[in-house]
Amino acid sequence: MLAPRRLALLLLAAATPAVAQQSLGVFGLWVAFRTPERCYAIAEPEEPGRAGDGAAYASVGYWPQRGLRGQAYFRFRQPKRAGSAVLLRIDDRTFQLRGGGTGAWTADAAADAEIVAAMRTGIEMTIQTRAGNGALLRDSYPLRGAATAIDAAAIACARRP
Repeated sequence: MLAPRRLALLLLAAATPAVAQQSLGVFGLWVAFRTPERCYAIAEPEEPGRAGDGAAYASVGYWPQRGLRGQAYFRFRQPKRAGSAVLLRIDDRTFQLRGGGTGAWTADAAADAEIVAAMRTGIEMTIQTRAGNGALLRDSYPLRGAATAIDAAAIACARRP
């Protein structure tokens, strides 16, 4: 796993131009950012991917102008197999997500709220599906620092005019 500060720099460099994105801090294994349009908390999986894999991450985002708050989103290292279920497990709770390509998300705001609440009190989060070639795609995320990073993102977007 990358050190949180290195992760922050990599995500900062990859996501948007540096002048458009502000780091809100590193919180345990999670990082929070603010851009002109959104704020979000983000983390990378525990295990690094194989050479050639894309960047996987878990995030919770806020888009004030769109009225979206606490939206959970997950990115896989590879595109998922069409029709394959996406299961998110947080400690002893399991959620079914929607997905396509390399992404997975919830069905609605109520499901987002349930997942974010579980993330806040959870210890470990795992998401899994099948890749296009049938291989298992599974990423685990420690939740240490998630609640604070989510709060930092929420507060940063709540303070916007």
